[in-house]
This record gives sequence, structure tokens and C-alpha cells, in this order.
Amino acid sequence: MSLDEELPALLPDWLPRQRWFGAKGRPVRSVAVTSSTPLATEGEPLLDLLIVAVTLDDDSSVQHYQLVVGRREHLRGDLEHVVIGQVGDHLAYDGMWDSAVTDRLLEYIRDGRTFGDLRFTPEPGAHIAESGPGRVLGVEQSNTSVSWRDQSILKLFRRVLPGVNPDLELHRALRSVGSNEVAALQGAIEGAFDGAPVTLGVLQDFAANSADGWAMALASVRDLLAEGDLRADEVGGDFAAEASRLGETIAVVHAELRSALGESEGDPRLLARMWQERLTSATGAVPALSRHERAIRAVYSEVEAMTGMIPTQRVHGDLHLGQTLRTPYGWLVIDFEGEPAAPLEERVRPDSALRDIAGMLRSFDYAAFHQLSQWEPSGDWTDPDHDSQMTWRANEWSERNRSAFCDGYTLRAGADPRDQAVLLRAFELDKAVYETLYEARNRPGWAPIPLASIARLTAEAQTDAGV
Repeated sequence: MSLDEELPALLPDWLPRQRWFGAKGRPVRSVAVTSSTPLATEGEPLLDLLIVAVTLDDDSSVQHYQLVVGRREHLRGDLEHVVIGQVGDHLAYDGMWDSAVTDRLLEYIRDGRTFGDLRFTPEPGAHIAESGPGRVLGVEQSNTSVSWRDQSILKLFRRVLPGVNPDLELHRALRSVGSNEVAALQGAIEGAFDGAPVTLGVLQDFAANSADGWAMALASVRDLLAEGDLRADEVGGDFAAEASRLGETIAVVHAELRSALGESEGDPRLLARMWQERLTSATGAVPALSRHERAIRAVYSEVEAMTGMIPTQRVHGDLHLGQTLRTPYGWLVIDFEGEPAAPLEERVRPDSALRDIAGMLRSFDYAAFHQLSQWEPSGDWTDPDHDSQMTWRANEWSERNRSAFCDGYTLRAGADPRDQAVLLRAFELDKAVYETLYEARNRPGWAPIPLASIARLTAEAQTDAGV
């Protein structure tokens, strides 16, 4: 029997144990190989790139995943944790953890190799790392990334969807205008799936000596909460200057995306109606949203009553502090895939730049109150009448950094997003509603964070309206 015939029987047990598998907790009924491309057919390791179709017991739509499968007669000890199982005379395993496999993938991109419909494509003039031990990064949830020294990083997209991934499309667009705000694109792995082009991986510059924006923000909040009598601007770990620089960077990225891909217009009424529908769905799944429903809908109705169109363009689509890196030279924005749960046609649709700004403002709230939850029970700080020093400090940090981010954005954009208060607040509320639904399903202990933000945002809206 061949790999395509033997491997599927091993995958229903193996796939749910992988960090990147998107249907955890839902039993797998069956797995079938829908495409198989041999990349190395002699010696060791044998290597194949597979796309598999996963059918779930709940009869939801079939999901497709990408596997880079290595096969060896005898495995090294460092690969035992990624064994899939016995296939003929060989052990099959996840090849992304084998430096011999990932070096071969890097070589294929560098050389521009083609295997049937599968293309390893280098970007013109890109400086791709030479072969050497690749290192799997442990920070990703839905993809797998491997880095080579301080030069290149390959992201393999595990979930396969037809169409060009926005992460590749937007990085190519930004490279075309000479952007310095993203890690430069070096190459890609592309193919065909379901009659459409598909993006299987991207190779980029590796941001050496960088710090994750989320980790930096959490450290800043922790420093503040640990102090007994200092304000946010008096603590050594004050983040406001970085928040302002980050705002400038996002404004530049937005301008570069407009330059590369143009501008358009959107109807605020359609936007508001979509938000109303999402709120209906979320409230049905999360009863805790019900007490805020009327106030949220009032904000959406203000947008629906707006006259004229709103400017739209291609945006990041899933912007938060975890999608940023601070290097010795400034901030970089990463991961332009858009909201992972959204269909591709939604992720590539032009949108208001305010969506990205709202995402970042939500992220400052998350950083502040995630840290606060380590000091005080959420039942305290979600109570409107609760007035502890810790809660006051968390709010101060969030407000200070939200303001600094908008100040930086305004400096480069020439327009203050806060001047569009109604629309910006609606974008924030839509994001917070999504967050509440996500947290209720995946991290119930975090759900008070977006719920507290919803209470604050709707109270601000009522104050502005004179209620």
C-alpha cells in the first residue's frame, strides 16, 4: 500500500493532538488525502506534501489541512514526539520538525523549484538564508514557523483554503512600495486547490533581537500594579512612548496599503446591519451579553443613520499587540492573514482603517485587565461601583496608552481617528462582542475583560448622547 492509502487511518487520532488543529474537541470521523506531491522519493528522509480532508462527527463542513510528511526507517530521538505512525517499512512523522526536511524546503524556494502544480517561488532580489539547522518556533497556534539564524523565517499555513492568502498578498503589495514596517517577503510556497490558487507558506526576513508587543505591554502593566504610589507616567516601564510610536507605524502601513492597492468606499448602513446580525447571534450564545444588548444596538443605530459613504481600503484585519514586534530599529507589523475565523472573501474585502485602530485599542484594554485579573477577582473590577486602587491603575494604564496610540497615529495620518467617535466606538464594540463570544467558548475566565469594556464603551456613548 502507498502513503496515500495507509496514512489516513493514522490521522484521526493524531490530528486532534496537534496544536494547530482547528477542530479540537470535535471527534474526527474520517480523513482522506485530497492531493499528494512527492518532494523526495529516494534516500532518507522520503518527503511528501499532502493536503488532507477532515470530516467531523458533527457533520459540519469538511476542513482541509496541509501536512509535510517525512518518512524514515529509524527516527532520531528528537523526532519521536512528532511521529504519526508506521507506514510500510518507514515511520511517518511531521517533517517540519526535521532540519533535513526544512532545509530542503528552504533550498527549493531559493532555487525556484516546481513539482507539478506546486511552486516554490523566491521574491526577486530577496536575501534567503543559506542552509543550516532550522528552529521551530513555539509561539504559533494555527500555523507552524521555522527560522534560520537571524535571516529567514518560513510560515507554513496548516489550514488550507482556496485563494491567495492575504498574508502573502499584502506582504507582496507592501514590498512593492518599499515598506520598512513589515518583515520583507523572501518567497512563498504556492499551488492549486479546488480549482483555485492556494498559498501554502511564506518566507520572510526574520526579525532578530525583537520583542513581542503583547509581552512588552504586560510587563509595563505589571510594573505599574506592583508600585504602591506611582502613576503610569512615573513608572520605569511606562509604555506610552512605545504606544505612540506604534500608532505612527500603523498609520504608515495604512498609507502604504492605500498606495499599493488603492482606496474605495463603503456603506455604513450595510456595516451596521452586519454588526446587528452578529450581535443577535452572539447574544443567543452568550446570555451575559443580553444586559448590554440595547445599549450596543443604540451605538450601531447611530452608524446606520450616518449619511454618505466611508473611506475603505485593505487593512490588517486582525490587529492587536501580539501582531507587532519591537526591533532595535522600530515597530514591525506581522501576520496579515486577517481574522482566522472569517471566510477568505471577508478577509480580503476593503474595510475602514478604523477596524485596525479599534483592534489595537481593544488590545490595550486586554493587556491592562488581563494583568489586573492576576491581582483582583474579576467579580470585583467588573462591578461598576467597585473602586479599588488596582482597578483605577489598570484603567489609567489603558486610557494613557490608548490615547498615546491615537496621538501617534494622528501625527502620521494627519487626521485623528477619535474625531470619528461614533464609528470608532462601534468598531470597538463589534470587536468586543466577538471577543466575548470567543472567550465564552474557549477561555471563560477571560470573558469579563471584553464584557467590562462593553460596559465602559456603552456608558461613554450614553454620556456623549446626554443620556
